Amino acid sequence: MKTLSHRILVMGVSGSGKSHIGRQLAQTVGATFIDGDDYHSPANVAKMASGTPLNDDDRSEWLDTLAALFAEYRARDASLVIACSGLKRRYRDRLRQGDSALQILYLEGTQELLLERLETRAGHFFKGDTMLASQLADLEPPDEEEAFNASIALSPMQIVDQFAATLLLPSRTLG
Repeated sequence: MKTLSHRILVMGVSGSGKSHIGRQLAQTVGATFIDGDDYHSPANVAKMASGTPLNDDDRSEWLDTLAALFAEYRARDASLVIACSGLKRRYRDRLRQGDSALQILYLEGTQELLLERLETRAGHFFKGDTMLASQLADLEPPDEEEAFNASIALSPMQIVDQFAATLLLPSRTLG
């Protein structure tokens, strides 16, 4: 019996746990994991590292690249999880050009919790509360029809298990 393939976007602002949860989810569903941050241009990385938020033009080519990855995996009927902020509805619509059946896990949290997580994160180019505030200002949260919304106050395992259940997959067992 062939297993069902999935293309999944794990979205949220910086500090929400997209990469960590995306990796766990990919392992749970037997998918390849891609961190969307790895596909930013050197100019975008430098801009963010300097504390300057990206604008729509900065994100354009990046979103096209990620949409192409979704399309490639869809064409092969292979499962893929990409962690990407997906802040605006039009960004998510652009990603859906790669797979119209794209499934979305939205990680939501308070500004205080997000900032606390960012302050403890080492070695990442995303800097500061100014950039978090910019992302939160740009964020157009998806509704329940567009995405599965999960609170980052839950453990990563709880989030993965809850989302996996929506995919009709067995959740991971502990032990």
